[in-house]
Amino acid sequence: MTQEEALSILKLGVNVFLTGEPGSGKTHTINRYVEWLRERGVEPAVTASTGIAATHVGGMTIHSWSGIGVKKRLNDWDIEQIASREKTARRIIEAKVLILDEVSMLDAETLESVDRVLRTLRQPVLSESRPFGGLQVVFVGDFFQLPPVSRGEPSRFAFASEAWKEANPVVCYLSEQHRQDDGAFLDLLGAVRRGEVQERHHEILRGRMKGERKVKATKLQTHNAKADALNDESLAKVEGKSHVFHMTTRGARTLVEALKQNCLSPETLTLKIGASVMFTRNNFEEGYVNGTLGEVVDFAVNGSPIVKTRGGMRIEVGLGEWSIVDGAKILAQIKQVPLRLAWAITIHKSQGMSLDAAVIDLSHAFEFGQGYVALSRVRTLEGLFLEGFNERALLLHPEVARQDEVFRAKSEAARKRIATIPEGERETLEKNFLRAIGAREPKKIEKKEFAEGVKGVGGTGKLAAIREKFPNAGRAWTKDDDDQLTEMFGADTPMKIMAKEFGRKSGAITARLAKLGLIEDDYWARKNKQT
Repeated sequence: MTQEEALSILKLGVNVFLTGEPGSGKTHTINRYVEWLRERGVEPAVTASTGIAATHVGGMTIHSWSGIGVKKRLNDWDIEQIASREKTARRIIEAKVLILDEVSMLDAETLESVDRVLRTLRQPVLSESRPFGGLQVVFVGDFFQLPPVSRGEPSRFAFASEAWKEANPVVCYLSEQHRQDDGAFLDLLGAVRRGEVQERHHEILRGRMKGERKVKATKLQTHNAKADALNDESLAKVEGKSHVFHMTTRGARTLVEALKQNCLSPETLTLKIGASVMFTRNNFEEGYVNGTLGEVVDFAVNGSPIVKTRGGMRIEVGLGEWSIVDGAKILAQIKQVPLRLAWAITIHKSQGMSLDAAVIDLSHAFEFGQGYVALSRVRTLEGLFLEGFNERALLLHPEVARQDEVFRAKSEAARKRIATIPEGERETLEKNFLRAIGAREPKKIEKKEFAEGVKGVGGTGKLAAIREKFPNAGRAWTKDDDDQLTEMFGADTPMKIMAKEFGRKSGAITARLAKLGLIEDDYWARKNKQT
């Protein structure tokens, strides 16, 4: 199924399971749907199964949003306690659409508890008990990736829960690929996914264990301790002055702590010139995405690190923000330079990243899907460097493999069904859904110039668009740049000409003028008013 077909199904208001292989555009598709809703005045509840995933999507964990916390199973008293919390109860009752990202890591019992809370609290609003209290629920994820965390007793997958079965989501299995375009690599990943690894695939993997590595690459580890130790040891070997960046916070203490634990940038970040680093969030305008690799080459006058990426861009890295939001309200927020040391990272924390190159040791892989997640982080076979692998590293959960065939069949049936619905009938269904959730007439959100017509979760298409329209986006300003900018501004040069001359967005020009002390924040508003 294409992204457009999946989006058209989402707009009908039905429950959906949006899935597909890594790099198929799940995040891009869901972001387009969220934008479509917001244009119509509907703020969806954006949640995720883990804290790390929640920071990626700018939302809350499903545990926090629903009020269930760490409990998997709830009794009547637990439900009453959740209902007595005014803020929690209000957001559940007022919600219109619930998006749940990385659903593969959510166990069946937890999903059933969320369903029970929503049915109970939203019951006065509805005439009958319906799955998830009548909300449109959008599950997003890939069950071939990391499974639910099991503490003692085995966990059941979310799709095995009664809540999932009653919600009966329409399966949208995305078939496009935006991360890998290497035929041999795609064949290898497909074979692992289908459980059809043959000798030729083993030969490809053995081939990635040979030869000299000429590029810098992040080492993916199976355990946190190994990754942290390697980063600390590597930084200690780099000569030069240390620059320390401390995280700042605001908001409720418990929520702030949750953000800290799940932010990929550390609370205290120590960098040196020559340090290998990785960006920990997306900023398409500045020219990087979550997983972009680089090296610290300098520090700006204001202390900000200047990173040279593998693509050759020099980026002055300002503070990044991670927030927990409830609609338009920020409940907690942390700020830190969006970098982390990149000599090593765990496979678990790499989920959702797109890496140019990675060194992977799968000789100690211990969990279904661990090898597949690690391999699929890399964009090309040339960027994959193996130090070892065992047979378990290539195994995927047999229950998921069986269910995947069901998902594919259901998605194909849905694709054929949506194609048969006349355009007029589809528009009527969309309008009925929007009316039911209290939407208004579309109010377009101004789109960023650099994102027009760009697809793909990995960000490579977006970066290409940035470089084409704004070739200097993200490059550190030089003294010659500042002198020329000062001269052009003094000559009252129009903004369009300055932006074209410097190959940067007007916002970047304005920010630099302000940093040079040439204008105040409201300069352009006052100037336009005068003219």
